[in-house]
Amino acid sequence: HVQLVESGGGSVQPGGSLRLSCTASGITYSKYCMTWFRRAPGKEREGVASIGSYGNLYYSDSVKGRFTVSKDNATNTLYLQMDSLKPEDTAMYYCAAVCTYLYTWDDRRKYANWGLGTQVTVS
Repeated sequence: HVQLVESGGGSVQPGGSLRLSCTASGITYSKYCMTWFRRAPGKEREGVASIGSYGNLYYSDSVKGRFTVSKDNATNTLYLQMDSLKPEDTAMYYCAAVCTYLYTWDDRRKYANWGLGTQVTVS
């Protein structure tokens, strides 16, 4: 039984920073992808940043240069360092893990497991 638990969300002023964490448990693969998605009110869920099974990194254009994704393999924890936050970054942020070879990294159909999310508010 795979479980993903996100933490680190909160409220911050524009220009501020937050660091999100997602701890995975119950994953039996030695290599697996992990990705951050977000869903803003009234919008579709979108891919934010991802670490592929072999460490390749992906970012959406909207966060490139401001957000940094990283992973601690020893603790199965995915991080998202968010700097220079903007009001348009306000969203529920979700962690997803274990992906198929189908679909692009930012397609939600690619992922088998999801966390419940952590709220980020920038205002």
